[in-house]
Amino acid sequence: MEEITQGVNNINLAPDSHKKNRIQVSNTKKPLFFYVNLAKRYMQQYNEVELSALGMAIATVVTIAEILKNNGLAVEKKITTTTVDMKEDSRGRPVQKAKIEILLGKTENFDELMAAAAAERDGVVIEEEQQT
Repeated sequence: MEEITQGVNNINLAPDSHKKNRIQVSNTKKPLFFYVNLAKRYMQQYNEVELSALGMAIATVVTIAEILKNNGLAVEKKITTTTVDMKEDSRGRPVQKAKIEILLGKTENFDELMAAAAAERDGVVIEEEQQT
């Protein structure tokens, strides 16, 4: 685990790595739906979101993208796969890691779906308050 953490810290990313609408996903740090909800918020703010991951976290990024697409919230704009050279922690030798970047944009009815979900949540809260 330390090897991965140090490897991620040693990545030399391009200047565009500080995009405001990029989410760098880890498969160990946060639950899946943390990233799904964060991606929804980014799409509300910026109209699109870029999901990025290395190695084993690639499956998590694909799952997040599919959840957003299947719920009618996002459309795929671009998928990029590359390999990134990293230094292995223990011996300092170079290791290649797979990297994926998925750019998702809002669907035409994104705002309607988000408003309906918010109204549904508010309705549940009101119902619970009435029962008490």
